Amino acid sequence: MSRAVTLEERKERWKKAQAYMTRIVVCAGTGCVAGGSLKIYKKFCEVVKSRGLSIITAFENCAGSCDSGKAADFGIAETGCKGFCQMGPLVSIKPLGVMYVKVKEEDVEEIVDTTLVGGKLVERLLYKCHGSDKAVEQMDDIPFYKAQNRLMLDMCGSIDVNDVDEYVAGDGYFMARKAVLHMKDKEICDEILASGLRGRGGGGFPTGRKWDFARVNQSDIKYVICNGDEGDPGAFMDRCIMEGNSHAVLEGMIVTAAAIGASNGVIYVRMEYPLAVRRLRAAIKQARTAGFLGKNIFGSKMNFDVEIMEGAGAFVCGEETALMASVEGRRGMPTLKPPFPAEKGLFGKPTIINNVETLAAVPVIMRMGAAEYAKLGTEKSKGTKVFALTGHIANSGLIEVPFGVTLRQIVGEIGGGVIDDAGNGCGKDFKAVQIGGPSGGCLTQKHLDMPIDYDGLIAAGAMVGSGGLVVMNNQTCIVKIAQYFMQFTQNESCGKCTPCREGTRQMLALLSKITEGKADMADLKLLEELAEAVKVSSLCMLGKTAPNPVISTLTHFRDEYLAHIVDKRCPTNACEALMSYVITDACKGCTLCQRKCPVEAITGERGQVFKIDKAKCIKCSACVDACKFKAITRG
Repeated sequence: MSRAVTLEERKERWKKAQAYMTRIVVCAGTGCVAGGSLKIYKKFCEVVKSRGLSIITAFENCAGSCDSGKAADFGIAETGCKGFCQMGPLVSIKPLGVMYVKVKEEDVEEIVDTTLVGGKLVERLLYKCHGSDKAVEQMDDIPFYKAQNRLMLDMCGSIDVNDVDEYVAGDGYFMARKAVLHMKDKEICDEILASGLRGRGGGGFPTGRKWDFARVNQSDIKYVICNGDEGDPGAFMDRCIMEGNSHAVLEGMIVTAAAIGASNGVIYVRMEYPLAVRRLRAAIKQARTAGFLGKNIFGSKMNFDVEIMEGAGAFVCGEETALMASVEGRRGMPTLKPPFPAEKGLFGKPTIINNVETLAAVPVIMRMGAAEYAKLGTEKSKGTKVFALTGHIANSGLIEVPFGVTLRQIVGEIGGGVIDDAGNGCGKDFKAVQIGGPSGGCLTQKHLDMPIDYDGLIAAGAMVGSGGLVVMNNQTCIVKIAQYFMQFTQNESCGKCTPCREGTRQMLALLSKITEGKADMADLKLLEELAEAVKVSSLCMLGKTAPNPVISTLTHFRDEYLAHIVDKRCPTNACEALMSYVITDACKGCTLCQRKCPVEAITGERGQVFKIDKAKCIKCSACVDACKFKAITRG
């Protein structure tokens, strides 16, 4: 029987193979893949070879070609998400540190000839700050990256997803080996507790304390579950980590298993994440082959293996008791707690459930040391948090920042400022952010300088949640935003408890009534009473947090609700039922709008300013689209 390759040998082998090689790093996260990055990857291989040069892939590394003694001219890597989704597909050249943005397949030959062979930059493919023509050469100098502190995301966008040895080369699996071979279970729990790590899935419970509850419970079988059932609108943090650094998740699960004495692991991931599932399966296979998973891992007496369970995409299965019901083959519905999963979880056995980001943070913490990690963040919210930054923002994407950062820093520095609906900059047009997804709440201009942490957000009527952060400009109707999130939670309610099942339905009906201009003040009062009732009496956190967007928007934007109800007017002209069209003096009387109107609501004489009969108008906007003089406005 051949001797197993040690971690040190794997690390040295990979570094030796890459030491003198220029490397093409192609982002292959879901966003860039949708933009054609896999075709770009293939094109690079073809073009380099057509120039009589050699190129080595991660698959060839895994096959052992790096021991052949032949140095390739170039290497190429297929990485996970680099975060800067707004600018994808992304291609980096190492060790130059250059990143090209919005790369197309037809750009590949120019990059090969100009940069890889010629040693010069392709200026037109460099990033330019929003509203500026100045190109930024170094990736680390791009404001989007410069203001971040990327710990979990560092490897995600730099290592090849197909090469376990590259993860090892970054000291991957060393902490898992240390936990299994050299640390006692309580020692591991204490280390994580000392780091201040709290659950990144939204609950914010101290992770080390949670592990210790399962550790002290005696059982012949214990489970570790990775919750990858990410379903918040606009959230893609866990997906990107699973796609780009699956081995970090596995290593976090191994450390957890060593801490609580578990032998079985399950990654529960929604079936809408096919790329994540495929890469997780490949990573599990590599880890088993290397001896990191399975029987006697790292040469120890410990057995631990991981399997994948694909969920059907029910948002409620993000709740841990509903998730376990789904894994057991039952309908995904929550149950009352206690007992908590750490005492009686999957199949009645002690179970630890952590989300993807929490588990990926574990090896990072152990490499840094708990004390060093705890220096990041605030007093009660330690470390960094990954956010999905979307909405009316110049630089949307995946970011990682220390707790304590302000919204102003995220929106202004990292996000590049607020944009209008047409994508143009309008820096002072910030209205709000919805943070924490449908379970969270709105933060406004008065919160721009508030440090973001678990307790501060709860006090402000919001929550960290899993990390969705949707930026809104002043063209956004806040009532429609509340309606959108309520529609989502109402659709995703499992229906088990009456307050959530019926309460969200009635709240949605009231919000729809408001946006249609049919509500009165009694409806507003009823909406507020319902929100409080659903929040207090629902069974699980889906129902308890479902009213949050309504409550927070009523708190901060009550005048906008009153405009809809009392004045029968939407201040942003976003609610179709409350919209009206006016023909201004810019009208030339060309009759085109009159001819396009399907209900003959427009009258007038040729050459004169036409008028719209508001009683007849069906607000189809056909006249607006037809007018060449932009004489018709929404009033």
